[in-house]
Amino acid sequence: MKHFLLVAALGWGAATAHAQTKPAARKPAKTVEKAPGKPEAQESPAPQVKEPAEGEMKLYYLAFLKKGPNRSHDSLTSVKIQEAHMAHINKMAADGKLTLAGPFMDDGEFRGIFIFNVATMEEAKALTEADPAVKAGRLVVELHPWFAQKGAKLK
Repeated sequence: MKHFLLVAALGWGAATAHAQTKPAARKPAKTVEKAPGKPEAQESPAPQVKEPAEGEMKLYYLAFLKKGPNRSHDSLTSVKIQEAHMAHINKMAADGKLTLAGPFMDDGEFRGIFIFNVATMEEAKALTEADPAVKAGRLVVELHPWFAQKGAKLK
């Protein structure tokens, strides 16, 4: 039963993973035709959204979530920790700090990944240290700076 709950919780985590997408293309600003005998009407131009140049790279922070030293929690406690872990993931994603997250589907040492879109390694570290599963010792984190094409997405 303990393994079933853990696998179900991890599957739930996979369903909430987030992928980065390119910003939507903007339509060109409307032009207004001049009516005879009236001054020319002007509209403010729409702000231009700069698409990343092909091959333009961006720095992200990649976190490997690994099995921690304290994995002996009873099944009820494990489920509560997992629910809090998922709430933390969803909040980081809603805040725009987490670009992608998801579990590995084997039972190895590596349990999952986070890809952070934050300014510094310190900020990424603080976000991982605030994770309830890390705080409980169920997970430990290995954090790395990582370059990827800006605007890349999973297919």
